[in-house]
Amino acid sequence: MTTPTFSAHEDRTERVEVAGLQVAKPLHDFVNNTLLPEIGMDVDTFWAETARYFADLTPKNKALLERRDDLQRQLDEYYRANPGQPDPKQHEQFLREIGYLVDQPRETQIRTENVDPEFAEVAGPQLVVPITNARFAINAANARFGSLYDALYGTDVIPEDGGAEPGKGYNPVRGDKVIAWARDFLDKAVPLDGASHADVEKYSVSGGSFSATVDGREVALANPEVYVGYQGDVENPEAIVLRNNGLHILIQIDAEHPVGKGDKAHVKDVVLEAAVSSIMDFEDSSAAVDGSDKAAAYATWFGLNKGDISETVAKGDKSFERTQEDDLFYTSKDGEEVRLHGRAMMLCRNVGHLMTTPAILVDGEEVPEGLLDGIITVASAIPGLREDNPHRNSRAGSMYIVKPKQHGPEEVAFTNEIFDRVEQILGLPRFTVKVGVMDEERRTSVNLDACIDAAADRLVFINTGFLDRTGDEIHTSMYAGPFVRKAGLQTAAWKQAYENNNVDAGIEHGLPGRAQIGKGMWAETEHMAAMVEKKIGQPKEGANTAWVPSPTGATLHATHYHQVDVFAVQEELRAAGRRDSLHDILTVPVAEGDNWSDEEKREELDNNCQSILGYVVRWVEQGVGCSKVPDIHNVDLMEDRATLRISSQILANWLVHGVVTEDQVIESLERMAKVVDEQNAGDANYLPMAADFDQSVGFQAAKDLILKGTESPSGYTEPILHAKRREFKAIHGIA
Repeated sequence: MTTPTFSAHEDRTERVEVAGLQVAKPLHDFVNNTLLPEIGMDVDTFWAETARYFADLTPKNKALLERRDDLQRQLDEYYRANPGQPDPKQHEQFLREIGYLVDQPRETQIRTENVDPEFAEVAGPQLVVPITNARFAINAANARFGSLYDALYGTDVIPEDGGAEPGKGYNPVRGDKVIAWARDFLDKAVPLDGASHADVEKYSVSGGSFSATVDGREVALANPEVYVGYQGDVENPEAIVLRNNGLHILIQIDAEHPVGKGDKAHVKDVVLEAAVSSIMDFEDSSAAVDGSDKAAAYATWFGLNKGDISETVAKGDKSFERTQEDDLFYTSKDGEEVRLHGRAMMLCRNVGHLMTTPAILVDGEEVPEGLLDGIITVASAIPGLREDNPHRNSRAGSMYIVKPKQHGPEEVAFTNEIFDRVEQILGLPRFTVKVGVMDEERRTSVNLDACIDAAADRLVFINTGFLDRTGDEIHTSMYAGPFVRKAGLQTAAWKQAYENNNVDAGIEHGLPGRAQIGKGMWAETEHMAAMVEKKIGQPKEGANTAWVPSPTGATLHATHYHQVDVFAVQEELRAAGRRDSLHDILTVPVAEGDNWSDEEKREELDNNCQSILGYVVRWVEQGVGCSKVPDIHNVDLMEDRATLRISSQILANWLVHGVVTEDQVIESLERMAKVVDEQNAGDANYLPMAADFDQSVGFQAAKDLILKGTESPSGYTEPILHAKRREFKAIHGIA
């Protein structure tokens, strides 16, 4: 039976009644017509089991959220009664009394089995992209191997001085600098014995060994073991295949290629194994607010796993179909054919436990979105396990789901229960689903050992998410006092202790060799030179993966994992013993009173208001969940809901403590709206906010995020963004 239903702002949603569920028709059609036939599951059985799944787990989901609210109420009361920096002993005792801090099972070792080597054995970059953009998702899947020459030529890693500007055509001056940089990288990663790659006249492979000709003499690699094979003919190889720290390097040779022709060794490119894994994100970088949005996102994830997804890409007056890359093959030094996985190992990030979705209603109430993601994303990943799928995702028979925004071990245990149930419904072996736990909420940070214990049979990934973690830090201790400015939060005592604890806990609980210990995103998408300089710090700190915002970023970040043996670093940290970090993690970064000048307050207001508006207006009015947003100085930054959470919460905190007034916030928002309007003047789909602040849905959303920042659960931005996006879609008749 198909019936129309009505939600806020007269949004008409066509629904199909099945097994007591009112399913949005786009989702129903995707599941019935595309998904279930592919995985061979009976339609009636699926919906009946799904209805029982929601009936059984929705009350548990609600109870966990009520527990969050109860703890936050007690925290607010405590900080109101004890303003300023809490006494460490009293603070810890209070947190234990209310159950915020629990006992930590330090002896637990994770038991995860059937893990693909991309997580267990190889350290390398991890790309994160919105699943709502199919072209980006395909690009991310294809980012396993990247051209180092292209990554260097197109970014600021190569300076533009001395006639090395990129220009419209190929600039040989810039090209020479690219080649020199790449040769220097080879000297560091896979050095020759007593010579430089810059001086090589010829690369050769014969008799199962590598040699390079330098000044007429044959030179070997300093470590002959890094040579693993070649592509093409042994007498005239098209590529030399090297492997260092588990990552492959392909030195491509072509005397006829425009670049290879001018190179004395005829090297046309250096290709690096780059995005070893990639997160297809349903959460912070996506904007999916109803059944239509969710169905489209699930279809993209399904297509990636089935391996037949394609997207038309237009460039100028030409277009082509972008599809997933095939696997790579080379001949080993022993003469055997070797197959390399040609795509990034895909993870899927579900939403957390908070939000509900109108994609399915039960007796008129929305179901928890995390439960819906759990069952549909796992079902959609089944084709990615099939051995006859040339683009299959996992060779180990596992699926990888990242679960964000969990507050403590009870919620991680609930995630484990969700996937137990999903596996039963879909007929999958228990623990087929592997889980990544984002360490991005304060209650998870201080109970990380217990969280790891709660997922010990599924855990494949822990990751620090500094941005969300900062937002939660502010909201958790909202009433302790005014927080330091946003820039100061990056150097606060809790931050480094939190980063250290994530690595230490992961090592202590046996993640090396079984799972990833990860760190967060580089947001300055145009500042790759700074990324190359600074992001090497993450592998040096023991993280065997870290996030990048683009395939180019992945290729450049891959150079760091050739310079740093992360597993050796982890072993050194294990031998040194766990650092005592709880005291610092519990240190609340409140300022010593309101001692900022009027100019400093105005600067903080304007910077945050401009950032909020630049991101929110695209989210609400264009459905773009991840944006390259120019900041107040016109520097492009990658923004998602996590960055939004910080900006809105810091201003909400300052409002609570009288550092700024509501009138000052609104005045700054209105001035910054004009700046954002100017920055988006070239976008034909953009609706200026300053033309009518009251009628601009995006502007009103930004205002609510700040003025209602203390009301939104945990300071999350999703409730306001989703409501405003649905309002905008209803006003403009967007399906």
